[in-house]
Amino acid sequence: MRSRAVPSNPSAGDVTSAVLAIGRSDFPNVLIDTLRRQAEVGHCMVFALSRAGAADCLLDAGNIPIGGDLGAAYAGQFHESDPNRDALFEGEGGAPIMLPAFAPRMYGARYRKIFFQDSGIVDKCATAIWTGDTCFYVNFYRIAAQGCFSAAQRERLEAIAPAIAASVARHFQTPAPDQSLAALFATRPPLAALTPREQEVCRRILSGSSSEAISQALGISLHSTLTYRKRAYERLGISSQSELFAIVLRLLTPSLN
Repeated sequence: MRSRAVPSNPSAGDVTSAVLAIGRSDFPNVLIDTLRRQAEVGHCMVFALSRAGAADCLLDAGNIPIGGDLGAAYAGQFHESDPNRDALFEGEGGAPIMLPAFAPRMYGARYRKIFFQDSGIVDKCATAIWTGDTCFYVNFYRIAAQGCFSAAQRERLEAIAPAIAASVARHFQTPAPDQSLAALFATRPPLAALTPREQEVCRRILSGSSSEAISQALGISLHSTLTYRKRAYERLGISSQSELFAIVLRLLTPSLN
């Protein structure tokens, strides 16, 4: 089965937490929490595959107790017999792809026993994105206690896959200090064009603070907070929090452009 491109227009607010956690030590936990909230994903594993044939397990988070062992086994040898391997390498080019739907018959007997029967995994979805010579392969699993993904959950994963894949790639590519919102606002247009106070208000908006909470935190009046927000939005040519987030998402994950 061939891979297929996924749409590049996910609803920004659906993955806000994961995108804003790029570069932070708690990124794995934030990512799995986001995936659980959006599609009841039980476990997530991320592998880096190179054109030279090497593989590495970068992330293992969720409800599979032997996830670490599975990650090591896959990176050690089983990546070579992954039935999605051809589809992964056909997807070179920078656009996120969604891998073919899971079917046990796709896998050899030894692969099925180790990765599905012994682990309790009953279903999986996967997306991937190439950045340079590295493919970031993101796998979403559900175990027997959860049952298989529903059609609606699969559709949801397809919708958020571009942002998830690009966020994972950016997280593992860029040193943490460069990923702070403060650095982003200080160095990247159009955010860098805002005044320091406008930037501070916008950063707190992105973190989910209300106008009242921002006023209290900054020691300014509610009127001043609203004025700074209005001026910032005017400079950026936007009118809402979701549009502000879209700018940040675009800067953090350029592969979605």
